[in-house]
Amino acid sequence: MKDFRIRLRYLDEVISLLFPPSTTSSARTLVPSRLVPRRLVPRAPWHVGGRVLVPDGPDTIETHLGDVLGRRVRATLHVRPARRANRKPILELYGDAGLLAFVKIGDQPHTRDLIRHEADTLRAIARHPFDVVVAPKVLHHGMWRDLDVLVLTPLPVTKGRPSADLLAAAAQEIAALGKGAWHGDFSPWNVAPMGDRLLVWDWERFGTGVPAGFDTLHYFFQTALRRMRPASAAKACVAQSGRLLEPYGISYEEARVTAAAYLMTLAERHRADGHEPLGSPARWLNPAVDGLEPLT
Repeated sequence: MKDFRIRLRYLDEVISLLFPPSTTSSARTLVPSRLVPRRLVPRAPWHVGGRVLVPDGPDTIETHLGDVLGRRVRATLHVRPARRANRKPILELYGDAGLLAFVKIGDQPHTRDLIRHEADTLRAIARHPFDVVVAPKVLHHGMWRDLDVLVLTPLPVTKGRPSADLLAAAAQEIAALGKGAWHGDFSPWNVAPMGDRLLVWDWERFGTGVPAGFDTLHYFFQTALRRMRPASAAKACVAQSGRLLEPYGISYEEARVTAAAYLMTLAERHRADGHEPLGSPARWLNPAVDGLEPLT
């Protein structure tokens, strides 16, 4: 119940931020989420969404984005979990022909930094020809009412689970972007197959200077967290690292050390964010890496 109150309060703040009060209101679709209480978004058997009233007027994010894109647009607000280090408002923009763009709003120092970094990353990789990876393109990045606004092209909606070969090819292609490059959040929810190519979004955590294979390990670990506790997922990541990193030409001994380095890097990210979704590293990280000290 406490989490629901936090989410409701955050939703109120977002609506007030992006749609400043005016004399009129109009209905805007709220993208459904299991995290939103039914009293806020009523469900019906044929439609699992709902509508909320948000102010309408000349000085809203919607009118600003319409000016930026040079056309009339309709904004749809995504509801995201309240307790996330990178929590931010996400909008879908629609025109007469359908979905035009996704919009990320940086409303806090941390999310502003992430959005600016993603904008810089996407502009840089747009100059790099990919054979496998398909990334969004930046349509606009600027400021509105002290908020960072990043407008991205939508990627096609596809279904299905990417094959291990496709994931490996994409991860290696990303690694070729620079010395020790990795996407940083190469997770099941950030990728989707499209024939022999892989759609990849959310480049906020892109970085360099890490050992080869970090993206492959991250995908495995995030997948494992869906079916087991963090401590067990971390142990499985280390145990399976030899098989996972074999395509990189890494020995089984080196792979275990690389897996430990990846898990410690993730724990440090959580510490720096001030948010530990997996709990204390003493409980999930230490049991997986303590026995590897003789290898390092």
